[in-house]
Amino acid sequence: MIGKRISGRYEVLGLLGGGGMSTVYLAQDVILDRPVAIKVLRQDFSDEDELRKRFQREALSATSLVHPNIVNIYDVGEDGDLQYLVMEYVEGQTLKEYIKDYAPLDPAEAVEIMKQLCSGITAAHIHGIIHRDVKPQNILMDRGGQVKLTDFGIAMALSATALTRTNSVMGTVHYLSPEQARGGMATKRTDIYSLGIVLFEMLTGKLPFSGESAVSIALKHLQEQTPSVRALRPDIPQSLENVILKATAKDPAARYPSADAMLRDLYTVLSPERADEAPFEPPPIDEEATKAIPIIREEPDTENTIASKPVAPLPKEPAGELQKPQKKKRKKWPFVLAGLLLLTLIAGIVLYITGVIGTRQAEVPDVSGMTVEEASAELEDSGFLSGELNEEHSTDIEEGSVIRTSPQAGRIRDEGETIDLVVSLGPEKVELTDFTGRDYESISDVIEDYGFRKVEVNEVFSEEAQGTIISQEPEAGEEVAPSQTDLVLTVSKGVEMIQTENLAGFDEQQLNDYAKRSGFNIRIVAEEASGNVEAGRVISQEPEAETELEKGSTIEVVLSKGPEAKPVKTYIQAITIPYEPAEEGAEQAVEIYIRDNSRTMDEPAESFAITADETRRIRIEISEGQTGAYKIVRDGETIDEETIPYE
Repeated sequence: MIGKRISGRYEVLGLLGGGGMSTVYLAQDVILDRPVAIKVLRQDFSDEDELRKRFQREALSATSLVHPNIVNIYDVGEDGDLQYLVMEYVEGQTLKEYIKDYAPLDPAEAVEIMKQLCSGITAAHIHGIIHRDVKPQNILMDRGGQVKLTDFGIAMALSATALTRTNSVMGTVHYLSPEQARGGMATKRTDIYSLGIVLFEMLTGKLPFSGESAVSIALKHLQEQTPSVRALRPDIPQSLENVILKATAKDPAARYPSADAMLRDLYTVLSPERADEAPFEPPPIDEEATKAIPIIREEPDTENTIASKPVAPLPKEPAGELQKPQKKKRKKWPFVLAGLLLLTLIAGIVLYITGVIGTRQAEVPDVSGMTVEEASAELEDSGFLSGELNEEHSTDIEEGSVIRTSPQAGRIRDEGETIDLVVSLGPEKVELTDFTGRDYESISDVIEDYGFRKVEVNEVFSEEAQGTIISQEPEAGEEVAPSQTDLVLTVSKGVEMIQTENLAGFDEQQLNDYAKRSGFNIRIVAEEASGNVEAGRVISQEPEAETELEKGSTIEVVLSKGPEAKPVKTYIQAITIPYEPAEEGAEQAVEIYIRDNSRTMDEPAESFAITADETRRIRIEISEGQTGAYKIVRDGETIDEETIPYE
């Protein structure tokens, strides 16, 4: 069923639980986009007219109940052979689980829960519906502490004339009212009895009646008074114990007349003025009155269920005139006759058991895990005949082997009786849902409900949002047996985050290399003068170094264009170089050296020869705060030099 879509609307996501006649799944309503619970009539019952009608009665009666303490029914329908009803999905736990974890509960908390239950039961009774199976397993608690009654699967609509006193009793034996145990008609006060048992269990963490069999427990409901809560918890006020005693009175007439009356009593039950009220005493029952004697049998194939029909009461002898007692002689023959009859009965039982008379009986053997041939041979060796072969999926028993017998192994049956076999089809295969594109955390419970042998989650960096399932193996749509399948999911870790480097001093080539290596985009946004950073290299960056960024992010940088230019002054200096040769008419070599913004004294700015005095003009450019200079060298001898300040 998991992965199927019912009526084109409800996508089945996982298994929530099951009952005697139905299975409950978690599903998604794809039209209203909300989670729902779908109760589906079990396939092996879908062909049984009686059970199908009971399932339909449940749906029709429950749809009229709209109350905050009753699970809502949204839809009822059929899809091929499937009959289903769609219910509100309550995320939380059952009251039974809550009791197991936290009982005994504080009186105030138990009373608050009971108020909600009484309110829900009152609404059902107003609509003419009796639950008949009130128990903690049928009470859901959401995460906010609100309780909701569910599973009106055995509820009886009082207005439905088709239901009569002969209906089977379906209640769970630990919460069964005395009238249900004797096969009588369930009334509104039947639910009140079960509410009293639930209140007892919440306050003590125990059930009032227990036994080795359903029959023994049912007899205690019939014959024994409800144990004192105060004996187990002296801190419980007498007024609260009285609520339990009144709700669980053996005589329905002694109980609360309605769930609403019980609700009103609960509103004041913890009031200080009621702490010392007298213990509740139910009105006496006429023990001498003729009663219907119930026939209670423990059904072999029904767990915790008592089903019986009332036996007609014995007729009373007509009341005649009172006779004056007469003294009579005792006769011995009646006692002798009774003794003979008793001996005959004992002898008959012994002969029956030993097989001398009557049908021999034997224990149904355990043939689970055997092949059909082996199981049939084992049954024949035990004196039974092999019956029908029914098939069922199983995760524990391999395909083709026997899961169980019907009747179950260990039951005592007449030799020669036919024993049916339930044979394994192996694990049930389901169509795998498409998990891709969904958030892993939000559907992890759904994945767990599949029951895969192993779920492997591999995380990778991706453009998808963190936690998104990117791929799955096996792929969606494949038919798999979850218990024999490993599911591999690739889940996104989000976009990879990278720490930026310090780019100060990088030139353009180095920036290009870093962009390729890191996956970042580098953008030059400006050039600024710098006296410290060489022109063409990075002065600053945004975001700054060691910042975590997504791969593909942009880093903006500012480059240096060198020192900022200072004001420059130009000096024109006229110099005269005298001609003083050692020999008349010989040339003299002259070199002029200049130091300014663009020249140094390392090399001559001009070189030439003279044969007479010569005047030259030199140009010197000096920046603010600097000085300039020149030097005249003639035939290797400095004949003039001067330093020129910036003025």
